[in-house]
Amino acid sequence: MRKAAVQFFKALQDSICQSLEAVDSKEKFIEDLWSREDSKVMHGGGGRSRILKSGGVFEQGGVNFSEVFGTLPETMSHKLTGNTEEQAFFATGVSLVIHPFSPLIPTTHANFRYLEVGEHAWFGGGMDLTPYYLFEEDAIHFHQAIKNTCDSFDPEYYPRFKKWCDEYFYLPHRGETRGIGGLFFDYLGKDTPEALPDIFSFTRAIGETFTTAYIPIVEKHALSKFTSQQRDFQLLRRGRYVEFNLLYDRGTQFGLHTGGRTESILMSLPPLVRWEYCATIPPDSPESELIERLKNPKDWIR
Repeated sequence: MRKAAVQFFKALQDSICQSLEAVDSKEKFIEDLWSREDSKVMHGGGGRSRILKSGGVFEQGGVNFSEVFGTLPETMSHKLTGNTEEQAFFATGVSLVIHPFSPLIPTTHANFRYLEVGEHAWFGGGMDLTPYYLFEEDAIHFHQAIKNTCDSFDPEYYPRFKKWCDEYFYLPHRGETRGIGGLFFDYLGKDTPEALPDIFSFTRAIGETFTTAYIPIVEKHALSKFTSQQRDFQLLRRGRYVEFNLLYDRGTQFGLHTGGRTESILMSLPPLVRWEYCATIPPDSPESELIERLKNPKDWIR
């Protein structure tokens, strides 16, 4: 399973980067190869980080592949498996975050991964959309693309993983979801190793769905003009993105606790962001409409 997963995630990184470069049309991803060093007896691996900066559409985007192994610290081992002892681990996957210039184009995140910890192995991942201005037809398109893929495997997948996404990408101190969701799944196959081949097939399919779900939204708004006030609101809302990634995101915590490469882990953060003390949002405005929706997640597909 390791070899097949590594091969797929590398190919997925290639195809996603090619699709994003095509729609940006100005800049290309630069590749940064890195290797991992660990003080434990078992250590190794590395990855290739790809970053696109100051493009025609994307202010900054990162699409990273990694393949790492080593010894998992006791605290992280307990979180993942309930075992309070150090355990050997292997992890591989693709993680991406795209921050467009335009506040009319949503930020997006996706992650697809395969992990082995001790005697357990599983797949996890998902994708979600973080708009700054709410276009319902974009949300419906994004969710419909995901649902179509989920339904081809199991009609229970979409409602289950959509709900999981809304619950996971949630900022309790703000009482808001991070965006309008998508899907999130984890630990698939952990207790059913015989199902891993089928779960791998699902992970491949949903990974390949990312560009179908996101690229048409980018193309739709790429040439639309926006105001400085809309840009200011985008930078303010990016602050919520930073708060979630630093306070709650499992991938960030896993990377930092296992000696991962800091630059690659924190590439998810936007290049520009602002916080404003007691920021006020005009009522009955597009901005307040977004915030109301984030406080009350919606079923986009009926």
